[in-house]
Order: sequence, then C-alpha cells, then structure tokens
Amino acid sequence: MKQPEEKGKSAGKNAAGGAEAKKEGDPLQKKRDAERSDSLEQSIIYWQGNDNIPAKLEDTKNTLVEVMGLNSSFDVVFREMTFGGQKAALLCISGFAKDIIIDEILKRLTYLTPENISADVLASFMGEYIPHIQVEKGDVLSESITKVLSGMSVFFLEGETEVIIMDTRSYPSRNPDEPSIERVVRGARDGFTETLLSNIALVRRRVRDPGLKNELHQVGRRTRTDVCVAYIDDIVDKTQVKAVTDKIKNVNIDGIPLADKQLEEAIVGGGWNPYPLVRYSERPDAVASHLLEGRVVVFVDTSPSVMILPTTFFDLCQHAEENRQTPFMGTYLRWVRFIGIFASMFLLPLWMLLVIHPELKPPMLDFIGPQKMAKIPLLAQFLIVELGVDLLRMAAVHTPSPLGSAMGLIAAILVGDIAVKSGFFVNEVVLYMAVASIGMFATPSYELGLANRTVRLALLLAVAAFQVQGFMIGTTLLIILLTINRSYNSSYMWPFIPFNAKAMGEIIIRQPVLSSKTRPSFNKTRDNTRMPPVQEKKNKS
Repeated sequence: MKQPEEKGKSAGKNAAGGAEAKKEGDPLQKKRDAERSDSLEQSIIYWQGNDNIPAKLEDTKNTLVEVMGLNSSFDVVFREMTFGGQKAALLCISGFAKDIIIDEILKRLTYLTPENISADVLASFMGEYIPHIQVEKGDVLSESITKVLSGMSVFFLEGETEVIIMDTRSYPSRNPDEPSIERVVRGARDGFTETLLSNIALVRRRVRDPGLKNELHQVGRRTRTDVCVAYIDDIVDKTQVKAVTDKIKNVNIDGIPLADKQLEEAIVGGGWNPYPLVRYSERPDAVASHLLEGRVVVFVDTSPSVMILPTTFFDLCQHAEENRQTPFMGTYLRWVRFIGIFASMFLLPLWMLLVIHPELKPPMLDFIGPQKMAKIPLLAQFLIVELGVDLLRMAAVHTPSPLGSAMGLIAAILVGDIAVKSGFFVNEVVLYMAVASIGMFATPSYELGLANRTVRLALLLAVAAFQVQGFMIGTTLLIILLTINRSYNSSYMWPFIPFNAKAMGEIIIRQPVLSSKTRPSFNKTRDNTRMPPVQEKKNKS
C-alpha cells in the first residue's frame, strides 16, 4: 500500500500526463472541434463521407454518436436486438415514441425464427411482420434522422442500406379549447393547439372536400419545423399557391423557434410597416370559411394560430360573432365594431384639435373641451395615459388570474381617480382615452389594434405640432400607406381602393348566406361560384 506522499506524487504524475495528453490533443476530439456543419446533411457527410445508410450497425451507431448525441442525450434511444437471427436496432426519441405501438411491433418480431425470414430481409420485416399502417422505406440517413427527431421510429437492419420508418409519434398536447381572443357567444368551442396534425384534422372535419390539399414543407436548417400550406385545389389561384410555396422553400435560416411570426417575416416581409399583412386565426371554422373563399392557409407546427393570406384591412376588422347572429344583428355588431376601430384611431386627435381650435366646433358640440386646465400640458397627459394603458395591458398578460381584479382596482381607483382629483389630469382625457382603448380592444385582430394605436400616437403628435394641417396631412399619409400596402400582390384596401361597389356593400352589410352566391373577386379564384347554376326543369314527355 502506498504512503500518502507516494499517492500525492502519483496523482501529480497522472495530472501532468493528462495535461500533456490534452496538450497533444485527441484526434477524434480535434475533428469534433473542427466541425462547422451548418445542417444535418453536412454533419453526416463530414463524419462518414456520404449520406447513405451504413450496412453495418456499428458504423451507424458511431455516426449517431457524433451527429445525434447518442449516449450523451438521455432521450435518444438506440436499442439493439436480434429477431430470427437477424441483427436489428430501433432508433427513436423516448419522449415522442408511443410505447403501446412499439411494444406490439416488438412482440410480433420476437416470434420470428430464421426460417420465417426470406432472402429479402427488409421486405419480410416491412410487408409481413410489422403490424403497423404508416410504414415506409428510407435510404438517406439525414432524412431518417430528421424523421426520428420529429417523433417517428426507425429500424436499422444489419447488412441493409435501407431502413424501415414507422410513424409512432405521440406529441405532448393540450385539449382544443376555445381561443381566448376569438371567443363567440354562440358557436364552436374548439380551437387550434400546438400540434400540427390535430390542427389540420380540425379543418378537415369541416371541409370534407377531396380538393383540400395539405402540402408539407420543412423550414430551418436546424429546427426542421413542419410547415403546411393548405388550399382547395379547384378554387384557389394556383399562382398564389406557387408564390407562397416558393418563398417557403427558399427560406434559408437556422430555424423558426417562434413559429408563424418568424415565418411571416421571412415570406411576407413588411419591414417597419406597423400594419399586419396576414391574418391570424385560432378558430377552425374561420379558417374553413376562408379556404372556401379561395385563400391560402399556412399552418406551422408548435403554433396554435394559422396564417391566412392574402388579407385586407377590412378582413382584419371582421369577427366570427357577426356570422353567428342574424344578418340584421350581424350588421349592427359590424357597425359597432367599425365605430370602435374608428374611435381608437381618430377620437383623441380630433378632440385635441377641437380643444386647440374651439372655433372649429359646431354649436351642437360646444360641450366638448376641458372645463378647467390641469397642471400637466394636454399632450403630455395623452402620452402618459397612453403609456399607462400599455403598461396595464402588459401587466394583465403577466398577472395571475386571481390577482387580475386587484390590479384593475389599483388602476381605476388609486391611479386614475387620484390623478384627476389631484389636478394632474383632466377628466375628459381619461374618459376619451378609455373609449379609445375599448375600441382598440374591440378590434378582432390584435396586430391591427396595436397598429391603430401607433397611428393614434402619430396623429396626436402631428396635431400638437401643426394643428389642422397636421391632422389632414397625417390622415392623408395614413390612407396612402394603407393603399400602397400589398398582401401578396393584392390590394390591402380592397374593396375601397380599388372600389368595388358590390363587395363594399357586403363589407358594410352582413349578407344572408343564400344571397352571397359568388366568392370575393379579390382572391382571383378559379371557381367563383358558391352555388351551382339553377338548372331548368326538363319537361316530361
């Protein structure tokens, strides 16, 4: 037994030897450090020279260790087994694999004997002994690994350069509850979730048309996010579909972990334009109705909302509730909503303009204007209240539900009431700001509401700086901005610009179902009729 001093010397010697070995460097570690692969395909080619399936399981395992993190990632499973004298290995992600399906497959394979396996081992396994519906072959290693990372399971067989890919996915998901933004009083209560397959199924349930196509693409060199482009083949404009799919295929970034919003910026653009160029929806019935109108719908995996394009300003102002009521009540609700949206944009600038120039007020509006001035200038009051409303909105998002009512009391009583009584704010400023905020919250599109708020701020600053000229120029620039906006080469202000009387009438008045016999011309649909032409009754001989 060594003495403590000898142990210390030995430890020091080992440490020195380890440092020397590290200094010299391990060739395998040097190769790992030198890797600069930008995609899965490049990484596989870097380690094994090609993207083919290795014939030996040991070579496959070595590649998976370097490429996929086998033995270092606990959820990557590479289970080696022997069935009927044939060596095999199952590769899957433990968090995605559905145990019941895999257990049934393995149980069936355990009864195999060498006599049961023909010369074509892969065909025997795939055609006779794997009791599963969704099974396919694969001969590219990168594609097989990508499917494993998406939740599938892959069988590798010794001596075979092809693999068996089985769809055994079981994603963690929540129930399709009603969306919190697009609630309706009467109507369907199901909404999209973060799982792509269930979202498509919710739409397919409503549109049982064989012409409904769901094209699957993958975006992101690293994330490989599933993106589905949905449309009805004999209705949609094929040029529109091609433009969307081409842009999706040409997206060359490392990934879109934030799903639909990052994809929108990549394929639609918009730059610093505050107005949304696509419509988002979490309601399957709303998406189904847009598909029947000839729109293109883009689903992105991990996102509970889908993109509908092209869209218009007036599309973003409509809500499903209007179509759940009678045409008369639907029209009334639509007008109320339009008034709220108009108030959220122009009420505060108009009130401020009339306060600065009282001579512009007609006699019937003499009551407009503060009865007494406050300690803070009028423009500063507006800006502070705007900031306060935004802070309240952010706080409402981050505040737990049981504390929401308490936060509302604090905002209404301790802040608003005391600020007015102390003379810092004018009563009318708080009142009109509350009306404008209600109009913003009543806007069906959350993105449109935020954009209108930005316009309101810009108009307030223009009125404060240039009075009447500022309001007129600001409003004109707003109309020009909305007019030159293009949503996939489609007019953003249609049917107002270019003007279409019939379509504008359907925007203002909610038409009965049987009265709307054609689809909107804005979508350039191949089949423009909603109802078949009335066929004349043949006279019976």
